[in-house]
Amino acid sequence: MIPPRTLRIESGKTTSAMYVVGTELTVNLNRSAPPKSKFFSVKCSPTVRHRVTPVLPGNNSLLTPHPLSDSTVLFISMDAASETTNDSKLSVKYYGSKSEALGKALLHLTAVEISLDVDADRDGVVEKNNPNKGSWKWGPNGHGAILLVNCDSESTYRKARDCENEKISKVSDLRDMSKMVLRTNGPAKLPEGYKLNLHISQSDAEKARVFRAGTNTKPESYNLSKIFSVFVEEFPLVLSSEVLSEEVPYLGGGSELEFFVEGLKFPDKDFDGLITISLSLLEPVSEGFPETPIYTDKVMFRVAPWIMTPNTLKPVEVFVCSTSDNDQFLKGMRKLVQNSGYKLKVCHEYLNRGDRWMQDEIEFGYIDAPHHRFPVVLDSPRDGELQDFPYEVLLGPDFGHVTRTAFNEEASSLDSFGNLEVSPPVTVNGKNYPMGRIIIGVAFPTTTWSSARNMTKTVQDFLWAQKVQEPIALYSDWLVVGHVDEFMTFVPAPDRKGFRLLLASPDAGYKLFKRLQNDGYGQAKLFEGLEEEPQITVDDILANEALQAENSYVQNCIDWNRDVLKRELGLDDDDIIDLPILFKIEEDNRAVAYYPDMVNMIVLGKNLGIPKPFGPRVNGHCALEMEMCSLMEALDLNCTFIDDFASYHKLLGEVHCGSNVLREPFSFRWWNSEL
Repeated sequence: MIPPRTLRIESGKTTSAMYVVGTELTVNLNRSAPPKSKFFSVKCSPTVRHRVTPVLPGNNSLLTPHPLSDSTVLFISMDAASETTNDSKLSVKYYGSKSEALGKALLHLTAVEISLDVDADRDGVVEKNNPNKGSWKWGPNGHGAILLVNCDSESTYRKARDCENEKISKVSDLRDMSKMVLRTNGPAKLPEGYKLNLHISQSDAEKARVFRAGTNTKPESYNLSKIFSVFVEEFPLVLSSEVLSEEVPYLGGGSELEFFVEGLKFPDKDFDGLITISLSLLEPVSEGFPETPIYTDKVMFRVAPWIMTPNTLKPVEVFVCSTSDNDQFLKGMRKLVQNSGYKLKVCHEYLNRGDRWMQDEIEFGYIDAPHHRFPVVLDSPRDGELQDFPYEVLLGPDFGHVTRTAFNEEASSLDSFGNLEVSPPVTVNGKNYPMGRIIIGVAFPTTTWSSARNMTKTVQDFLWAQKVQEPIALYSDWLVVGHVDEFMTFVPAPDRKGFRLLLASPDAGYKLFKRLQNDGYGQAKLFEGLEEEPQITVDDILANEALQAENSYVQNCIDWNRDVLKRELGLDDDDIIDLPILFKIEEDNRAVAYYPDMVNMIVLGKNLGIPKPFGPRVNGHCALEMEMCSLMEALDLNCTFIDDFASYHKLLGEVHCGSNVLREPFSFRWWNSEL
């Protein structure tokens, strides 16, 4: 409800005023009355509606004199826009007695319709004057417009994110922006001195800016299905951090003026994602003094969050690195990806400079609005030799880039994105997480080591600020590398919650080896066929008390995380599968996988790319592979074992660490989340 606007009139004078349809003007009649006035009457054009308070008794017609009091207020409204300026009239006549006229105040009115509009109902269409356009509400019955950070690159002449460029270089760039429409109706021109002014706060202008379609630019001339260059003059920048207020043209008659709003920053610790843009009608007061606002309309946007995609979503493209020593790994990956029916993108050594850890450098996600969506890569602060890949190769038309830099913190191994995962959708104690929950690894809450590591606060703050995938913190600092993907992953399942959580389990490993020993395979050897790798028997492993003590500690660390995941994801033990994986303790009492870590896999639909474990062989078959296949076949999943021993495992990583998957977005739209 728009509050009434106070208007002053004066006896013996004619006042001209602008009226905005849908509002009300209020006039305190006693303030404008001549001295000794006791009565008043009102006469007006048929286009003007009026009423007074206190309500008059008996005959409510104001054409005849009625008593005037200190609290008599006249309310004025109009139902339609004017065709010409000052085409509607109202007069107030004052009396000393019912027959003694003391003076008359005249009011000339020009009515206009003004509406600053956005897609507040989130259907892809900018509707007129939605009553909820100035606020935001989550949920399927919510409202509020959505803004994308323009973090892709349409530029053909230099590599840069579009939000770093204050010009629109291609019409295709408009797709990434949210449309805002100024709709007006009224006379051909506003009365002299009146202006329309678009404005934004300094804080919001640092997160968004506004371009205007030229007044001579017709919508068909920038058809978004066509890609061609346009002159910047056709889409001038009107609001930015340098220009917070700008007069915009009033076009006369029933007109629409289009604007394009560009997001510049993602939600973060110091930014809740909400942005307000206002339009005011300014009225001249006196020469030499600034105009004053007599009507303000506002719209609100929420900047779309960055959203991660879990293993249960359909793959689009797989990314790996080519190095001088990973031919065997690449051969296995090519076969897996080809058989799964997806595309493979290889980053060659001239660009990766020997950095093979594709998972650690980047995390794929996307941003989404009713009018457009596109993938966005989150670039980690690890900044290894792969640091140029996300910006130089992935950034492009409809492929965005965002990064976070640890300014006042030193990035550690925990800032690599093998330490950043996301669960499939879950419901926990009645609360729905339709896009899953982000999972990160940090130091144990009671850790007092001087060498304790955490994911930088900068990255954690960013992840928490996205809201729709509320993060869970696990304890991963017990590992040498310190990544959550070393002991957990998710795979699709045909039943229960639609997925299973796979956990590395030394207990499951010892159980398997004891069974082999009991079945007479105690002399079966691990690492057979690997040159320069000492072979060890099942009996040797079971007799190694120090190794058992180390794995007892590791199991405690994993069980602590197991309990957190059960609580935070609403899981039962039947939702979890334990994989037979042993660890060994190395530097600083931190652990690494004893043999290739099968949980560190790539998930491509029903096909799993799993590190070849080189376990003890029984009847010509690897017992660890057979166990893995048995567990996954129950979920209708196919296992492909990839030899990554020399090129990844010996360097403390596995298949998942050396690959990454771009996936399709959720069908669920994030703004329908109930937060």
